[in-house]
Amino acid sequence: MTEVTRQEPAQREGTVSAEFNYAWQLKKRGLAETTVICYANIIKQLRRMGADLFNPETVKDLVAKQESWSQGRKGNVIKAYALWLTMHGLKWEPPKYKPVQKIPFLPTESEIDALIAGSSQKMGTFMQLLKETAARCGEAYKLQWTDIDSENNTARITPEKGSLPRMFKLSNKLVAMINRLPRTSQRVFTYTSMYNLRKSFSRQRKRIAAKLGNPRLLQIHFHTLRHWRATMEYHRTRDILHVMNFLGHRNIKTTLRYTQLIAFADDDYTCRVADNIEQAKQLVESGFDYITDIDGHRLFRKRK
Repeated sequence: MTEVTRQEPAQREGTVSAEFNYAWQLKKRGLAETTVICYANIIKQLRRMGADLFNPETVKDLVAKQESWSQGRKGNVIKAYALWLTMHGLKWEPPKYKPVQKIPFLPTESEIDALIAGSSQKMGTFMQLLKETAARCGEAYKLQWTDIDSENNTARITPEKGSLPRMFKLSNKLVAMINRLPRTSQRVFTYTSMYNLRKSFSRQRKRIAAKLGNPRLLQIHFHTLRHWRATMEYHRTRDILHVMNFLGHRNIKTTLRYTQLIAFADDDYTCRVADNIEQAKQLVESGFDYITDIDGHRLFRKRK
């Protein structure tokens, strides 16, 4: 267990002031709000655990002793602290932590729907938007009423992290949920900050998981819905370029990390035959895909 050192009041006050300045400098650099909050919390945690933020060796020792931290977590801590040192004109030789690649947790759709149904009206609407659009939580958080077209059931997403802007078709269910929210500001979701949004979600998720007796729900995060939708979208279309555009990625390698190419048990198809153009048109409008011609007949199929 890490030994926590005591700081003198004046020293502690100076460090806390530096933490506020650190967060502000990150914001000025144009980092996403979620990244600013994450890195600022890391610096705060290091101080509370007893590290001397102006002595890199104490940070190295503290991080190395955290056996419960994953390699990825340690890597993020090092990135956050490296920026802290840069802002204070200090140098160090950072330790190297290589994250272990893991397949993200994928909940079932019924688990996602149960979490949405058990949440508050505003939180449930927020999660339904993430489920349907695979938007990042920061993108959904900044959604404005002017981005919603209730007549055509569309939403315009302003991108984060260098992604491409997207336009999504929304379900009637989601549009109705959005329209039931009070219009008290320009933004659709009136949480005061991303931190409060995540904190509220964490409380509601814990309550719902306990009520339903399903601890798997505790593994669902906002970003889980982005992975889930990407996987489902690929399963539906088998088109990785479509999924790349759907997620707003500029590089297909990023999309491949999001999309789990897993085998589904429901890869069964309904087949139909079209003998003329009108029948073929009706099948395409019903979601059937053209496969081939046999003896002058056009074969179409659609997943059950």
